Amino acid sequence: MKQFRVVPDYHMHTPRCNHAVGSICEYAQAAVDAGLLEIGMSDHSPMPNGFDKAWRMDESELDSFLKELEQAQDEFKDRLKIKSALEVDYYPGAEEYITYLSQYYDWDYLMGSVHFIGDWGFDNPDAVSRFESCDLEQTYCDYFKLVEQSASCGLFDSIGHPDLIKKFGYRVLGKSERVEAAEYAMLEAVKAADVALEISSAGLRKPVKEIYPHPRIVAQAAALDIPFAFGSDAHSPAEVGHAMSDCLALLHHYGITSVATFNKRQRSPMSFVKG
Repeated sequence: MKQFRVVPDYHMHTPRCNHAVGSICEYAQAAVDAGLLEIGMSDHSPMPNGFDKAWRMDESELDSFLKELEQAQDEFKDRLKIKSALEVDYYPGAEEYITYLSQYYDWDYLMGSVHFIGDWGFDNPDAVSRFESCDLEQTYCDYFKLVEQSASCGLFDSIGHPDLIKKFGYRVLGKSERVEAAEYAMLEAVKAADVALEISSAGLRKPVKEIYPHPRIVAQAAALDIPFAFGSDAHSPAEVGHAMSDCLALLHHYGITSVATFNKRQRSPMSFVKG
């Protein structure tokens, strides 16, 4: 089996999002124990007007998040790079607030993600029943259109778990030209905006039991020379770096040999293939 270098894990959370456990130092120690040299703390950002309030930090918690982050950076400065980031929900109309967040701190990167189609938090286990009655093909198209818009808005450095819509295993049966066209339009927007896609091991821990995104999307992204960044979407220290080698093997299968790293919103490639 091909051996790969460890790469940064750029997706992890804190208890401020109300569905994660562990301090930033505990995530950092887990990363050191796993042999990682760099991580990014990218907790769910606040959003305006009470949007999804139960599943993200409040704006009043931003300063405590940054203080804890800076303390961890200082404590681990000789052992681990800890990058500052947010996972920011995208939906039409949120652009002004996202711009405000982007200027709040000297972030290393902002990750855009889509968890809602209209008022439906489709990745929330409490709302999964809506998959039973929705038009799945239209739902997939609506989702990828939102991801396309998140890339085109120009506010993000990477796009998180690009096909999260499959989380609970609900799929369009058979080949769908409409869905594949929506996927490709999303990828074209990512390419035009010059942002990275996340390859995420989180789906392996979900009912779908599959890496995000699907190999078909990875193959098309590779053909378009779109960069990828790795994320475990860790919600506990034990998940840091989860299934990194599986994700890198998928990238390598399609000819990708480097991942994106970020520093002060500048992207650089890092080779993950051992010589």
